[in-house]
Amino acid sequence: MKAFRLVSLLEGTSYLLILSITLGMISRDYVFPVGAAHGVLFIAYLMLSTHASHKRNWPLIVWLLVSMASIVPFAFIAVEIFLRKELGKVEISSQA
Repeated sequence: MKAFRLVSLLEGTSYLLILSITLGMISRDYVFPVGAAHGVLFIAYLMLSTHASHKRNWPLIVWLLVSMASIVPFAFIAVEIFLRKELGKVEISSQA
Protein backbone atom coordinates (compact mmCIF):
# COMPACT_ATOMS: atom_id res chain seq x y z
CA MET A 1 0.00 0.00 0.00
CA LYS A 2 2.96 2.32 0.61
CA ALA A 3 4.03 1.94 -3.02
CA PHE A 4 0.54 2.78 -4.24
CA ARG A 5 0.39 5.89 -2.05
CA LEU A 6 3.79 7.04 -3.30
CA VAL A 7 2.92 6.46 -6.96
CA SER A 8 -0.44 8.19 -6.43
CA LEU A 9 1.24 11.33 -5.13
CA LEU A 10 3.91 11.27 -7.84
CA GLU A 11 1.37 10.67 -10.60
CA GLY A 12 -0.86 13.49 -9.36
CA THR A 13 2.08 15.85 -9.16
CA SER A 14 3.30 14.92 -12.65
CA TYR A 15 -0.23 15.51 -13.99
CA LEU A 16 -0.21 18.99 -12.49
CA LEU A 17 3.21 19.61 -14.06
CA ILE A 18 1.88 18.58 -17.47
CA LEU A 19 -1.07 20.92 -17.05
CA SER A 20 1.33 23.71 -16.06
CA ILE A 21 3.36 23.11 -19.21
CA THR A 22 0.20 23.12 -21.31
CA LEU A 23 -0.91 26.42 -19.82
CA GLY A 24 2.51 27.94 -20.50
CA MET A 25 3.56 28.32 -16.87
CA ILE A 26 6.57 26.09 -17.44
CA SER A 27 8.80 25.96 -20.52
CA ARG A 28 7.65 23.65 -23.30
CA ASP A 29 11.16 22.17 -23.37
CA TYR A 30 10.01 19.83 -20.58
CA VAL A 31 7.07 18.31 -22.47
CA PHE A 32 8.81 15.07 -23.45
CA PRO A 33 10.56 14.18 -20.15
CA VAL A 34 7.58 15.11 -17.98
CA GLY A 35 5.18 13.40 -20.38
CA ALA A 36 7.22 10.20 -20.43
CA ALA A 37 7.52 10.16 -16.65
CA HIS A 38 3.79 10.80 -16.29
CA GLY A 39 3.00 7.96 -18.70
CA VAL A 40 5.04 5.50 -16.68
CA LEU A 41 3.53 6.74 -13.42
CA PHE A 42 0.00 6.58 -14.86
CA ILE A 43 0.41 2.93 -15.87
CA ALA A 44 2.00 2.11 -12.51
CA TYR A 45 -0.90 3.87 -10.76
CA LEU A 46 -3.48 1.79 -12.60
CA MET A 47 -1.60 -1.46 -11.93
CA LEU A 48 -1.08 -0.67 -8.24
CA SER A 49 -4.68 0.47 -7.80
CA THR A 50 -5.84 -2.87 -9.20
CA HIS A 51 -3.50 -4.70 -6.84
CA ALA A 52 -4.64 -2.63 -3.85
CA SER A 53 -8.30 -3.17 -4.69
CA HIS A 54 -7.83 -6.95 -4.73
CA LYS A 55 -5.74 -6.92 -1.57
CA ARG A 56 -8.24 -4.74 0.33
CA ASN A 57 -11.37 -6.31 -1.22
CA TRP A 58 -12.72 -2.99 -2.46
CA PRO A 59 -16.02 -3.05 -4.32
CA LEU A 60 -15.78 -2.38 -8.06
CA ILE A 61 -17.21 1.13 -7.68
CA VAL A 62 -14.44 2.10 -5.21
CA TRP A 63 -11.76 0.87 -7.59
CA LEU A 64 -13.39 2.75 -10.48
CA LEU A 65 -13.50 5.97 -8.45
CA VAL A 66 -9.87 5.59 -7.38
CA SER A 67 -8.87 4.87 -10.98
CA MET A 68 -10.86 7.79 -12.37
CA ALA A 69 -9.21 10.07 -9.83
CA SER A 70 -6.03 9.75 -11.88
CA ILE A 71 -7.53 11.91 -14.64
CA VAL A 72 -8.96 14.67 -12.41
CA PRO A 73 -6.55 17.40 -11.28
CA PHE A 74 -6.00 17.46 -7.50
CA ALA A 75 -8.05 14.26 -7.02
CA PHE A 76 -4.90 12.50 -5.83
CA ILE A 77 -5.37 14.42 -2.56
CA ALA A 78 -8.80 12.83 -2.06
CA VAL A 79 -7.30 9.42 -2.84
CA GLU A 80 -4.58 10.00 -0.24
CA ILE A 81 -7.22 10.90 2.38
CA PHE A 82 -9.22 7.79 1.45
CA LEU A 83 -6.13 5.56 1.69
CA ARG A 84 -5.20 6.99 5.10
CA LYS A 85 -8.71 6.15 6.35
CA GLU A 86 -8.39 2.64 4.88
CA LEU A 87 -5.07 2.10 6.64
CA GLY A 88 -6.58 3.44 9.86
CA LYS A 89 -9.35 0.83 9.63
CA VAL A 90 -6.78 -1.93 9.16
CA GLU A 91 -4.72 -0.76 12.16
CA ILE A 92 -7.80 -0.56 14.39
CA SER A 93 -9.00 -4.03 13.39
CA SER A 94 -5.52 -5.53 13.92
CA GLN A 95 -5.32 -4.03 17.42
CA ALA A 96 -8.67 -5.50 18.48
